[in-house]
Amino acid sequence: MDLQHWLNEALANHEKWTAEYGGFTPHPSQRVDPAVFGSALAELQDRLRDNYPFFHPRYAGQMLKPPHPAAVVGYLSAMLINPNNHALDGGPATAAMEREVVSSLAGMFGYPEHLGHLTSSGTIANLEALFIARSLHPGRGIAYSSEAHYTHSRMCGVLGVEGFLVPVDGRGRMDLDALEELLRGGKVGTVVVTPGTTALGAIEPVHLVLDIARRYGARVHVDGAYGGFFTLLAGTDLAPEPWEAIASCDSVVVDPHKHGLQPYGCGAVLFRDPSVGRFYLHDSPYTYFTSDELHLGEISLECSRAGAAAAGLWLTLRLLPLTRDGLGEVLAAGRRAAVRWASLIRESERLELFQEPELDIVTYFPLTSPATLSAVDAASHRVLETGMNAAVDPIFLSVTRASKAAFAARHPGVLADADGARVLRSVLMKPESEDYLDTLHARVLSLL
Repeated sequence: MDLQHWLNEALANHEKWTAEYGGFTPHPSQRVDPAVFGSALAELQDRLRDNYPFFHPRYAGQMLKPPHPAAVVGYLSAMLINPNNHALDGGPATAAMEREVVSSLAGMFGYPEHLGHLTSSGTIANLEALFIARSLHPGRGIAYSSEAHYTHSRMCGVLGVEGFLVPVDGRGRMDLDALEELLRGGKVGTVVVTPGTTALGAIEPVHLVLDIARRYGARVHVDGAYGGFFTLLAGTDLAPEPWEAIASCDSVVVDPHKHGLQPYGCGAVLFRDPSVGRFYLHDSPYTYFTSDELHLGEISLECSRAGAAAAGLWLTLRLLPLTRDGLGEVLAAGRRAAVRWASLIRESERLELFQEPELDIVTYFPLTSPATLSAVDAASHRVLETGMNAAVDPIFLSVTRASKAAFAARHPGVLADADGARVLRSVLMKPESEDYLDTLHARVLSLL
């Protein structure tokens, strides 16, 4: 896409629209000297160089990449108006777009009915889901695996709800026997399940967790902030059972600003039962006055929210719909890259997989002599630092820390002379990683 062309189109259309309302004189308080602005902009551009190249496949570190050009153009088009999707009079067009994209997300997860909206982040989306969980099961706690995102523990603290940590199995997924033992105690009202953990990309068995939770009268919330869009690959690239079970879970969170190609921040929360909207009820006599329709602020804990986020996602999904051949192909490319890199690592005599990748996250570590946790930790850190600080041909990875128990479950031959070790972690969420993989792999080997 010619981003410059479409940005100019967006600006021209905005100018045509504003001209329909007649001219006016801008207030002098907002005028700036063009020379001063040019100097400040140059300083900004210079400071923005202090970033990692998230756009390039040589960046294979965290869950970061630029938004799709369509998202940029859609966001800018609405940002120039600056609508607020809290109330319909704050952004009637973008509120309608938000309803449309949320409906599309609900359809992706198989919700026949739903209540939901966009949020400023996955953290806020999860907070809302746990807020509803607390409202429906007062006095009962929330369970989540030790590999779940740390936001759940923090949000339990915010909500004053007891959190219960469930241990994981040898693949980093919630231990089902431990979960059932916990549920027998009657203290848990909601179980959080994660199809795509943020450290390892492990797919927790949503269908099996759901069966156990229902036997004990517990709700199930799906934290799909990272992994949720992989639902598009269910039944073709991925086993369908965990993803199909989401349709029977009580709530789900997904982050369009991760695999949905959107700029930060754009999360989403959806509930299978629309009646939970009653827990959001509030009175705001100065806000909702232009329409008797439901205002999005009436089903959200957040107040002001950027209508531009809805516009960016709406335009993107018009071009890359929520289908296997649409947005799904973007995810499939990253997953293919992860699977092939795992194969290259298995063939290597200098690297070892920490765990087989399930989505698009690869975890691995240098083979060391002696094979000890302290040696693995030092070698992983050295590769990370050397790669990112190289004056020529840098690469950007990340690390995650694995406990000695996690190592023992996967690599019993590594001597536990420390409490754990860092291993290298690469997120291949840019589809360009597929073509760049051989170069990336060779560069990692050159650092050993």
